[in-house]
Amino acid sequence: MGNVLIDLYRKIEDKILNFVFDQNDRPLSFVELLKANKIYDDHMPPQGQIPGIRLNLIKTFVIFVLLWHIVIIPIIAATHGILKDVDCHISILLAILFTLLFFGTFAIFKEWLYEKMLLKKIKENWENHFPLLSYENNHLAVTEIYTQALEKEIPANRLRSFIFDNLAKR
Repeated sequence: MGNVLIDLYRKIEDKILNFVFDQNDRPLSFVELLKANKIYDDHMPPQGQIPGIRLNLIKTFVIFVLLWHIVIIPIIAATHGILKDVDCHISILLAILFTLLFFGTFAIFKEWLYEKMLLKKIKENWENHFPLLSYENNHLAVTEIYTQALEKEIPANRLRSFIFDNLAKR
């Protein structure tokens, strides 16, 4: 049962990502992959740093409103009996609170979408540049070596050999 739910979650997540992002089919270059991997591993905000994709805000807002209603309607149904007899001032304060929650969670939702899309793009392009290395076992090492290359100011034309030489030493 757990695997079925995980598979369903991944399918829904993939559909949402494909719906809200406009993307081209161009693969990431080696340097773009290294930068994207570093951004993800360093937990930096990925917004605007993923080449070849653009978030469609209208589609994102539509999906968010649908997901918000899936959560909020049961809460409203459960509390309607109590809230209909409450003073209108409390209702106004609750409306303000839920408005703040709505827009605050929308910002969090956008960040989540960017992180998921960044990870998806990294994993899609990982096999192009590191065909013999699994992402799960090597992404942190590649980030560490790429950081060393940046510190040593390794030129772009020697970057690939620097990364692979250092990976071979591990």
